[in-house]
Amino acid sequence: MKKNILFVMNNLNCGGAEKALISLLETIDYSQFNVDLFLFKHEGLFLSKVPQQVNLLAEPFGYEYFDMAAKEAVKSCIKQGRFDIAWSRVRAGFIFQNEKNRVRCEQRIWKHLSYSLKRINKRYDVAIGYLEKTPIYFCVDKVNAKKKIGFIHNDYDKLGMDPEIDQKYFDKLDNIVTVSEECASVLKQRFPVYKDKVEVMYNIVSPKVINKMSSNHLNMKYHGVNLVSLGRLHHQKGFELAIEACKNLIDSGYKIKWHVIGEGEERTKLEKLIKANRLEENFILLGLKENPYPYIHKADIYVHPSRFEGKSIAIDEAKILNKPIVVTNFTTVKDQIKDQETGLIVDMTSSSIAEGIKRLLDDDHLRGKLTSNLSNEKLGTESEIEKLYKLFNAG
Repeated sequence: MKKNILFVMNNLNCGGAEKALISLLETIDYSQFNVDLFLFKHEGLFLSKVPQQVNLLAEPFGYEYFDMAAKEAVKSCIKQGRFDIAWSRVRAGFIFQNEKNRVRCEQRIWKHLSYSLKRINKRYDVAIGYLEKTPIYFCVDKVNAKKKIGFIHNDYDKLGMDPEIDQKYFDKLDNIVTVSEECASVLKQRFPVYKDKVEVMYNIVSPKVINKMSSNHLNMKYHGVNLVSLGRLHHQKGFELAIEACKNLIDSGYKIKWHVIGEGEERTKLEKLIKANRLEENFILLGLKENPYPYIHKADIYVHPSRFEGKSIAIDEAKILNKPIVVTNFTTVKDQIKDQETGLIVDMTSSSIAEGIKRLLDDDHLRGKLTSNLSNEKLGTESEIEKLYKLFNAG
C-alpha cells in the first residue's frame, strides 16, 4: 500500500529551498507514495514546476490576513464576522511593529497566526515541514501524521532565530534534516538533546537536466568579462559587496559585465548603490529567470558573495557547468569548495572578492585547473532521495 506523504512550504518563490523542493518532487517514486503539497500561498516562479502527480492542497483561509496591512486585514475580518481572526491580527500587529528581527518576528507571530488556520483532517504517514519556522510549526501543530520531519536549510546560528521557540517544536519532530555536515554540526551543538534526530540530506541536483537546460540559446554578446551570480536580493547574499568589487575591477581597468539573477527586498537599496557607483552598464540586476543556466554557461566566472549559507544549490549548479568559482569564506563553504582546487575561497570583503576575480582572469592555468577538476567530479545527487525513503520507512 502506498504511503501518504505531506510537504508543507510557504510558497514556491525563487529561492534555494524552493528549488530543492521541486527537485525532490521531480525525483520521488510515485509508485510508492501519494504526495500532497500544502502551500500558504499559491505563488512563485516554481509553482508551474510542481509535478502533475502531486496533489496541491487548497490555500488556507486566514493566512492572507497576516500577509496584508493590519487596518485592511482587521476591516475585512470584521466585515466577515471573524472577530477571532481580527483580534489575533491585532495582537500580531504589535509584534510586527516592535520586533525588528524579521526572523524572530515570524517565529513569534506563529502563535497568533495558528489560531486562524484550520488543521488538515487527513491522516498522513509522514508530514514534512520543508523549511524552518512556519512550515515546521504548522506541521507540528496542525497536521495529523505518524511521523513528522523538519528541514533546516541554513546554518542555524546565522539565521538569528530564537532557539527557545524552536526547542518545543523540535521536541515533537522525529527527525531534523539539514543540508550539509557543517549545518548538522551547528544543530547538534545548539540542541545537544536532539543530536540523534539530526540527519544530513544534500539538495538534489541533476547534471543531466542542468546541462540540457544550459544549452538554450541566449543572446548575450559582450566582448569583455562576463560574471554571474545567483541569489535572493537579501543581506545574506552580500550583493553590496559584489557591487563594490565590480567598481574595484572597473577602476583597475577590467571590462566587466556582471549579471545577478534573483529578486528580493534589497533591490531598491542595491539599485541606489549601483547608481552611486555609476555601474548601470556594468552591474545588471536581471530579476528572476525561470532558466538561469544559459547565463551561468555563458559566464567566464561564477561569483558567490554570501555571508552565510546552508549548502548552496547555485554553487552546485555552477560546479556542474564547470565554471571557475569565486566564493566568500562563509562557515559551510568547505562542504562544497576546495580552495584552489574547485574554486577560490576569499575573505568576506569587496576587495578580497575583486582580488579573487582578478587572480582568475590573470591566471589562465589556474582557471583551466579549476574547470578541469570540476569536470572530473561526480556532482549528481539524485541518490539522496534514498535517505528520505529510509526516514519514511524507519520505525
